[in-house]
Amino acid sequence: MSAVDQLARPVNPFRIKLSGGILLLPILAFLFIFFIYPLFSMLAISAFDRSGALTFDFYRQALGGRTWSIFLNTLSISLWVTLFTVLLSYPVAYYLATSKGRSTNLILIIVLLPFWTSALVRAFAWMLLLGRNGVINSTMVNLGITEVPADLLFNLFSVLIGMVHALMPIAVLSMLATMQNIDRNLHSAAATLGAEPGDTFWRVFFPISFPGVASAALVTFIVSMGIFVQPSLLGSPRETMVAQLIIQQIDELYNWGLAAAVSVMVLVLSVIIILIFDKLLGIASISGTQQAGGASGKAMRSITAALGTATVAVSRAIRRALPQRKVKEGAFRWVLAVPTLLIVLFLAAPTFFLVPVSFTGSSFMEWPPRGFSLQWYEAYFTSPVWREATVRSIIVALVTATASLAIGVPAAFALTRSKFKGKAIVLPYILLPIVAPNIIVALSLFYYFSSIGLVGTDIGLVIGHTVFAVPYVVLTMIATLSIYDQRLDQAAWTLGATPLTTFRLITLPMIKVGFVTSFLFAFVRSFDEVTVALFISPGLSTTLPKRMWTEAHHSVEPTLAAVSTILIIMVILVITASELLKRRGLGR
Repeated sequence: MSAVDQLARPVNPFRIKLSGGILLLPILAFLFIFFIYPLFSMLAISAFDRSGALTFDFYRQALGGRTWSIFLNTLSISLWVTLFTVLLSYPVAYYLATSKGRSTNLILIIVLLPFWTSALVRAFAWMLLLGRNGVINSTMVNLGITEVPADLLFNLFSVLIGMVHALMPIAVLSMLATMQNIDRNLHSAAATLGAEPGDTFWRVFFPISFPGVASAALVTFIVSMGIFVQPSLLGSPRETMVAQLIIQQIDELYNWGLAAAVSVMVLVLSVIIILIFDKLLGIASISGTQQAGGASGKAMRSITAALGTATVAVSRAIRRALPQRKVKEGAFRWVLAVPTLLIVLFLAAPTFFLVPVSFTGSSFMEWPPRGFSLQWYEAYFTSPVWREATVRSIIVALVTATASLAIGVPAAFALTRSKFKGKAIVLPYILLPIVAPNIIVALSLFYYFSSIGLVGTDIGLVIGHTVFAVPYVVLTMIATLSIYDQRLDQAAWTLGATPLTTFRLITLPMIKVGFVTSFLFAFVRSFDEVTVALFISPGLSTTLPKRMWTEAHHSVEPTLAAVSTILIIMVILVITASELLKRRGLGR
């Protein structure tokens, strides 16, 4: 048999099914034990009283009075956040998907910077910008625009700004995954038929990219319902959201039943939204690996056709109103580039205002900084509490990243290289921790860990962080393996190499960039996680994010700016290292 025949020879289907099942077993079992089972345990707590009798009292409390108004307030804020996030994210994603050159890579890094930066750091940045003595108010007073500082903080405006800023990177990446799969020849074909750039966008590009828009809206809405950092630090009691209510019921009132009932209600709403999304577009489109088809594809095409027709009609009406105006070539790119630049500045600029404040000689976070001092860095490095929290966060993040790779990478191999029954539901199953509100997952883990003695332990933190980190590892490795040429492995097998030798000498060197990126992604995701730490890590022996959270509620001192600056430097180094490794891998 020739080498060509051996390369073309099909692999044993039984072997594929068997290997795929073995590779998926660890992650499926892990998520069932530490994600699915705790969620159902929380359901039991909400439906049974202490004597074990079935009761709906907790749900009646949740559906009445202040609790129901908070629930409706959460839905309202989440809808507004989703709307603004999608509208601001689409131009950035479109520019990244249709542009080339170094500027595109720089914009992508800037977009990723707030995504990898701690949510607490970003919230502190907006407190500095929007406060009465903050950057915006100080600038307006000095320029004579206003005589007294405006009320920009502790209201709905500041909450919306903070949440949109926090969620935009997720929305941009969700849309970008879909846009990058759109055939660029479609633009040339439309231009050949006489279509102008605006017509091509609305008639061709936007309808095809709509699944990415819907995916971004879905993830943004569900994640926003579980957010509590921005509403707590930037809002007032009028902007209280469900996640804050859940924390209050646990930490202050010890009402586990009501907290569980509210969590179940949010979870049920999330599941309903996901089912509707899956019916229309397909849940796999979240990862950018599947386009809608069948009945869902018809529904999507109907929606996008209506949107396309309406927008094209508006575009033509504007052209008829200005018949003598001829749009110069490249003008459409400039119209896109200007708002994109402004939005990117909105994403990147706020965080860096914390850097000069960290060197202030004042005892308050105010703008402009007064004097120059390193006292706040000294306070951080000489404090045993800050040092212990930092070391613990690093250790937990390292172990979390390693564990996430250990179970996430085999799953990615199984999903990209194996064929088996039920494969279509495996990826949505693995992605559930991403789309489920973080506060609900953390609460369910708290209930579960309290019964098995893991509350207050590093093992409990690692498990909780891994639940959130491993889906990102799987997505990153699927993207890496999808562009890997499997014929290289087949050639190695033909020449007598064992599967292990092939993986060590051929596969691993080709995908090592994906490995490193996945590790860094999981590390930063764990290092930034505050929700799990609030429940699983009580007392002084805690993580750095929880320590920052506690300090922010007691006294907002420049020490927080110093810690935030250190974290910003760390994130910049991580992103730079990731980009250098990526370029080095592409260079080979």
